[in-house]
Amino acid sequence: MSTPPVVRPATRADVPRLAATLAAAYPDYRWTSWALPEDGRAQRLHRWAELWAGLAGVDAGTTWVTDDAAAVAAWTAPDAPPPAADLQAIIDRDLPRVFGSRQPVVLASERLGALGRPEGPHWWLHAVGTRPASRHAGLGTAVLQPVLDRCDTEGVPAAATVYTSTVVRWLQRSGFAVTHATRTAVDHELPIWTLVRQPTQA
Repeated sequence: MSTPPVVRPATRADVPRLAATLAAAYPDYRWTSWALPEDGRAQRLHRWAELWAGLAGVDAGTTWVTDDAAAVAAWTAPDAPPPAADLQAIIDRDLPRVFGSRQPVVLASERLGALGRPEGPHWWLHAVGTRPASRHAGLGTAVLQPVLDRCDTEGVPAAATVYTSTVVRWLQRSGFAVTHATRTAVDHELPIWTLVRQPTQA
């Protein structure tokens, strides 16, 4: 019987490795080629991971990793305060560089995806990914579990927006259900699904 993976909150020291994990996990995700300009796409993806899953999530204590950072789940907590002013300044400076000319349609599409989110407090899943060499070992599910357990304990939903039916089916295995489906703004190129997981009762 295999030993369950060690899952823990990420620290600042984990940021380079967890950003590398998401950058390795996301190149074949349809959102990546849609959202990020082709020029320097790998570098853009890595910086996006550093900003959102890394710095923002780590500082808030809402990014979880396996002990070797081979799998990552980055969340926003209910009623989370805004990032610290110095981090917000970095995000405001670098996100336009990350998305380039795609930023307006990416932000507009995020607003469309948010239409299916719960009205009340909930945990919001930003990103989840596993290094290709470590897939199919349950690590992605493992890094989701600390927040899902907390949702059940506190009676709070969890939600996510995704862009492929494969990820929809994967989240459904953890109790998520589709609450809203649409397509990306302006170009209508990608489907968007918003999923919500209601807390379960012990």
